[in-house]
Amino acid sequence: MSEACNHDCGSCQADCASRQADPQDMKEKLNELSSVKKVVGVVSGKGGVGKTLVTAMLAVLLNRRGHHTAVLDADITGPSVPKVFGLKEKAVGNQFGILPVRTKTGIDVMSINLLLEDEEAPVIWRGPILAGTVKQFWTDVIWKDVDYLFVDMPPGTGDVPLTVFQSIPLDGIVVVTSPQELVSMIVGKAVNMAKMMSVPIVGVVENMSYVKCPDCGKEIALFGESHVEKTAAEYGLKVLARVPLDPAVAKNCDAGLAELVEGEWLNAAADAVEGL
Repeated sequence: MSEACNHDCGSCQADCASRQADPQDMKEKLNELSSVKKVVGVVSGKGGVGKTLVTAMLAVLLNRRGHHTAVLDADITGPSVPKVFGLKEKAVGNQFGILPVRTKTGIDVMSINLLLEDEEAPVIWRGPILAGTVKQFWTDVIWKDVDYLFVDMPPGTGDVPLTVFQSIPLDGIVVVTSPQELVSMIVGKAVNMAKMMSVPIVGVVENMSYVKCPDCGKEIALFGESHVEKTAAEYGLKVLARVPLDPAVAKNCDAGLAELVEGEWLNAAADAVEGL
């Protein structure tokens, strides 16, 4: 271990003994009042593919099936989970921990935007502070009787995703992608990171797969031919869903009404999560 070590492996690339330790030794403990049965990370190799939408809709679908779901917004610099659920209330704490904010249908949410006075204020923090905040969302928040906790991860394979993989006991991850061919390489990075961290991959969800013509019902591939089946096959993964671009979904999410979105696109993905 270097004399200059700051004990934050998420921002260090040294191949020291601490990094070679059993990954289970680095897992953080839940708040003693918390109870979480399954934890599912939702990841993407790049931004702008609809990761937050998929996270929110999986939480909504499983909530409709009678499970108590929750969302941990680990995208500290781009937190959008409160927006899609229409949350304006701020999270509060007591001597036992931080209390998540509950949506209209009972989904518990924790995000940095639920702690900031101004939700539009930029979060200009360096990697170790971002990573530490995500850890606190796991250790200090009281996640009460949660069946499925979804972690909306920031894109890429940097400090914060690494912290989530190392610190939170993930039962599996869902990889979100889009139809463009260049995305196959990006998916590979996310998949290989999960394999290196020994985290099971539930499958792949392709977002923005097509637009359905409102007049004739024809499916139009705006971004060209989909490559998701080929990409998934390369890594031995299942394609869980192909989600269309739907103006009604965008309208509801922009209005904070994600819980009103109807559609069967992610049913198979929800089934796979239930099967963990």
